[in-house]
Amino acid sequence: MNIIVCIKQVPAKDAPLAIAGNWIKESDIGFEMNEPDSYALEEALRLKEKHGGEVIALSMGPERVKQTIKEALAKGADRGIHVVDEKFAQLDPLGSAKSLAAAIRKEKADLVLTGLQSDDHGFGQTGVLLAGLLDLPHATIIMAIEVTDGKMTLKRELEAGWFQHIDCPLPAVLSIQSGINKVRYATLKGIMAAKKKDITQKIEKIYVPTKTKKTEFLTGSPKEVATKLVEKLKFEARVI
Repeated sequence: MNIIVCIKQVPAKDAPLAIAGNWIKESDIGFEMNEPDSYALEEALRLKEKHGGEVIALSMGPERVKQTIKEALAKGADRGIHVVDEKFAQLDPLGSAKSLAAAIRKEKADLVLTGLQSDDHGFGQTGVLLAGLLDLPHATIIMAIEVTDGKMTLKRELEAGWFQHIDCPLPAVLSIQSGINKVRYATLKGIMAAKKKDITQKIEKIYVPTKTKKTEFLTGSPKEVATKLVEKLKFEARVI
């Protein structure tokens, strides 16, 4: 199985947070792997150990995010993808999901895993939005995954101590519940091996398009004008 795990880097839990504009002042704090995502990574590594394949750690953000990707590599991920975006903190969940989906589409993944939510914003929407953008089946609050004959049997946590068991085809996107497993530590051997593993950078530029106005007069017979108009709408404006 080829599995992509979406991992977010978040401020450390004991970091003293100071607000600077619409985000925190980063110069005085440390960052770490989002704890719910660490459970998703561990589940991906266990599935790989059982079924073979590859685990890819995918993260988005500035240069410092590489450290979190390297941590995933040290724990056993095979390679990393870093979507470079210095202003990722300003994105809403849909904007983040669009950037991650663009990177995922270029890979042949059987499964995409996310943590249930992030420790900083806590929206809990990334997995759901990714599934919609990628047009894949999705399930949340996953407590167990069994893969047999190209499909999965999933255990979902519900309210009041109840659980739901469902079948899900592959490929799919799953949001993993914290506590599904016991997260491993990176070994010295894993840390040394991580130095030789590949981290692919993908530059993501997010900006507001410049508004411009342009007027063009079409001349000729009504039929010629109609033909020119259709061509411009199709190949220049790209609205038909």
